[in-house]
Amino acid sequence: MHSHTEENYLKALFLLSQENGKVTVLSLSRHLNNKMPSVNSMMKKLAEKKLVKYKSYQPLELTEKGKKEAALILRKHRLTEMYLVEKMGFGWENVHEIAEQVEHIQSKAFFDKMDEILGFPKFDPHGSPIPDKNGIIEWYNYTHLNDCISGENVVLMAVTHTSDEFLKYLNKVNLNLGTQIKILEREDFDQSMKLILNSGTEITLSAAASRNLLVKKQNSRQK
Repeated sequence: MHSHTEENYLKALFLLSQENGKVTVLSLSRHLNNKMPSVNSMMKKLAEKKLVKYKSYQPLELTEKGKKEAALILRKHRLTEMYLVEKMGFGWENVHEIAEQVEHIQSKAFFDKMDEILGFPKFDPHGSPIPDKNGIIEWYNYTHLNDCISGENVVLMAVTHTSDEFLKYLNKVNLNLGTQIKILEREDFDQSMKLILNSGTEITLSAAASRNLLVKKQNSRQK
């Protein structure tokens, strides 16, 4: 059993390594808003538990045991988010902080039952894959919307930035998971995009917004 703080470090290491590849003490310190001496101390502690490979001035790396433990914490978080949306009526912008608290419950049976009630979902409300009970994640190779070109038809599959502000903005412009989108125009000057949704609504997205949306091109199989 790990402390809440240890679990937070494991999850952060896992997510940062997926996003950026290499993780340093500095990048982990900034991500968690913790001082570097505290991060170094925790890395030594997790290394003693065989969860992290840690050497001074070298990138941090989760061991296979550490990866599994981190994925199981992520499983609890994402299942909770899905349960809050699907069964309790929360908006996708309101579930992260609650899931941050619930993910530290240790009962495996609790989350397995939650998984069963939900019908064994593959994704959370933001489109992120949910690890299975063995900590295995099925990754999907989606495309960032800002990498698409004019004339392409895509479907919104996931968001990579899940702040309350960003999700509320997506709600405002009626962009939800599963929304079909046609790219009408891409502005050379600022890389903003003019889109038409399957509802018939035309919207313009900034480059900052479009780079945080993952899409699947229609008539293609991406997995």
